[in-house]
This record gives sequence, C-alpha cells and structure tokens, in this order.
Amino acid sequence: MDTVLFLTVGLVFFITPVRSNTSGLKKVSKVQLLGFDWKNCGAPDAPAVLKTLNVSPDPVSIPGDLQASASGSTSVELTAPLAVNVTLEKEVAGFWVRVPCVEELGSCHYKDACDLLNQLVPPGQDCPEPLHTYGLPCRCPFKAGSYSLPQSDFYLPVMEVPSWLTNGNYRVQGVLGMQDKELGCLRVSLSLRSN
Repeated sequence: MDTVLFLTVGLVFFITPVRSNTSGLKKVSKVQLLGFDWKNCGAPDAPAVLKTLNVSPDPVSIPGDLQASASGSTSVELTAPLAVNVTLEKEVAGFWVRVPCVEELGSCHYKDACDLLNQLVPPGQDCPEPLHTYGLPCRCPFKAGSYSLPQSDFYLPVMEVPSWLTNGNYRVQGVLGMQDKELGCLRVSLSLRSN
C-alpha cells in the first residue's frame, strides 16, 4: 500500500478523537499494541509498495509516545475512487476468525479512501503533523513517486475503541485498488492488550 496513504489513514485515525456519543465504543484508560509486524502481500510488480516501516517502542502504549518512520512508492497516480478492502482477523482458540464489518470497522470494503480522507482532513485544512512538516500529502490525488517519512515523534491520546475489539492477537490485510485493478496489499499483525 502506498506509504502516504497508509500513514495518513493510520495517523489520522489514531490522532483524531472519536466522538464520545458514537455507539458501541468504550473508553479505555490504557491500550498496548505488541509485536507489530508488517509485510507487503501484493504482486512483486505491484504499483504501490511500502518499502520500510519502523515503529517503536514495543509495546506501543496508548496514551503514550510513538516513534515511526516509513518509505514507499507508487508508480501510478492514486486518484478517486480509490477502493480499500480490509480483512481483520482475530485469533480464537488457535484459529483465525474473520471479524465482520461493524459500524465501518472490521472486515470492510471502503469504496473510496479519498472520500474518507477528505472527511478526516477536510480540503483546505493543513495535513496533520508531521506530514505537513515534511510536505507529505494527506488527501488524493497522491502523485506517482517515492515518499519518505523520517523518524518522527507522535503522541497517541486516550481513545475510545469498539467494544468488540478485545484483548488478543490480530492480523489485518488491506488491499488497495483503483478501476478494478489491485495496486498494492499490506498485511499487519499485532497483539492488543487493554484494561
């Protein structure tokens, strides 16, 4: 998946407070993400690839500080509509079980990630830090080329999480597509611990 798109969606999701009146969410005082790992899962010649992604510390604590760096490239311009198919699985009794799409979270198909980005960071508004500082875009179109985010510091605030997102091991696969063509694929695995 394109570095900028992955980072933008991930960072904006984690640093944008969730409205407290959203149903099905619970406030947790501390969340830990452990054993974060990732890999590309697209074709060897996929147009959009993540080349590096480093996240520390391990575990990542929420609320808490995070350091991250990333690089990647896309050989094609990424424009609307930019579809993303997400598959979220949780390990249950040694088996991987697909988590259904509930309130736009879980194993969901998003018809246009560009529209989602515009909702999170409205056109005309500056991109969130550190994307703004490094001149990285946070909305479509994403021009063809290479992108890099040097090691950067983030603060992850207290957040509300879906009530079904409980302690356990998870893996997520995101497939990026445009005009019925797969552009890239990214797999992430991690463990979640909360109180």
